[in-house]
Amino acid sequence: MLNEKQLIVIGGGLAGSEAAWQAAEAGLTVLLYEMRPQKTTPAHVSQDLAELVCSNSLGSVIPHKAPGLLKAEMRGLGSLILDCAQKTAVPAGSSLAVDRDGFAELVTTAVANHRRIQLIREEVTDIPDGPAIIATGPLTSSPLAQAIARLSGQEYLYFYDALSPIVAHESIDMDVAFRQSRYDTGEQVDGDYINCPLNKEEYQAFYAALLEGEQITLKEFEREDPHFFEGCMPIEAMARRGEDALRYGPMRPVGLIDPRSGKRPYAIVQLRQDNLAGSLYNIVGFQTNLRWGEQRRVLRLIPGLEQAEFMRYGMMHRNTYINAPAMLQPTMQYRGRADLFFAGQIVGVEGYVGNAGTGLLAGLNAARLLHGRHPVILPTNTMLGALCHYVTHAEVKNFQPMKANFGLFPPPQQQMGKQERYKWYSERALTSLRRFARDYNLPYDREAAETNALVDEIMS
Repeated sequence: MLNEKQLIVIGGGLAGSEAAWQAAEAGLTVLLYEMRPQKTTPAHVSQDLAELVCSNSLGSVIPHKAPGLLKAEMRGLGSLILDCAQKTAVPAGSSLAVDRDGFAELVTTAVANHRRIQLIREEVTDIPDGPAIIATGPLTSSPLAQAIARLSGQEYLYFYDALSPIVAHESIDMDVAFRQSRYDTGEQVDGDYINCPLNKEEYQAFYAALLEGEQITLKEFEREDPHFFEGCMPIEAMARRGEDALRYGPMRPVGLIDPRSGKRPYAIVQLRQDNLAGSLYNIVGFQTNLRWGEQRRVLRLIPGLEQAEFMRYGMMHRNTYINAPAMLQPTMQYRGRADLFFAGQIVGVEGYVGNAGTGLLAGLNAARLLHGRHPVILPTNTMLGALCHYVTHAEVKNFQPMKANFGLFPPPQQQMGKQERYKWYSERALTSLRRFARDYNLPYDREAAETNALVDEIMS
């Protein structure tokens, strides 16, 4: 039977481990459930907590890049995951990469030895009645996924991730691209979409490059799943059906007139606004399994995207996640139940550090709730706050997961160059978070946030 200061955390990945640690450090008794090794997944190979199943890199540590800023914020807030990563770091240029086994072992030891955390190696098949954080990640077990579907409605739970690339608006060449919606009547000043027109030669060059592009190898359990590509056909697979397949699919030019020529283009690539600030645009219908370097090479053949800055690459993989804008508040609380939180990749955040960050916020807020204080909403001019705001305020109909990037911030009013603007974003975020932590009595270590031996070594 739960007492009022006891919290259940389900899932021992990055988010769950971070959430459990934060809640325990804030005075709660935490029951952390991890189903491995009792029940394993197709992607994991050990029973350690916080096992990294893909890359061993946690991304850039440069303070004036979005991933570096996110790390700085989380160091200030006392992240267990980043502390363990720092202690097990291996040489990786300007990125924070870790000894995969050493990192997972260190996190496991820290969590298992915490006096207020009880690590329970059992599968949870239903949503607890009392205070809980669900941080089960992209391979949530079937019984629990079914329970989440019953709670939220099946239409708000996704199992197969097919993401289109997202580019920075400022990197689109609007001398070539034009704004227009299909079959505009002429009454609109601007259309809802940005359109990149292709003539026949440009289309054929793009088509050939697309067919030649090197793809990411799917995991065995993804290749064997007969439903994996249902409803999310990658553009390169669609292209193999014939040279005109894309022109009758996502690149169909019907209802559009290029204002430069006064004619309908041979083919078109449409981009749709992806955030309220209008700084991010996703390439409509361009989910792809090409390697990231290949995406950059091939997609920059599209007129208007020659200098495109990719804020998220397209990808396809098995991934259980909820439609967070329909279900969650930016506190990571479920809208229909104040004592139920979600965290990690299941909320639609991409990237190791972003996942851990949502766990950090969920753990802090669960503790605040159980101690009789209001959960906090982080400022949207911080990277973690902007990321949590995005996944809980994006358009429900077209929601797709997102990683930390500066496109989540509205641009400053004054004109700045890119590097100057990024530095301004970072300095503003750390100042804002420091003041916010003081005002809401959050644990915050300014020295940890603003100084880092690994950063100093790289920058020197």
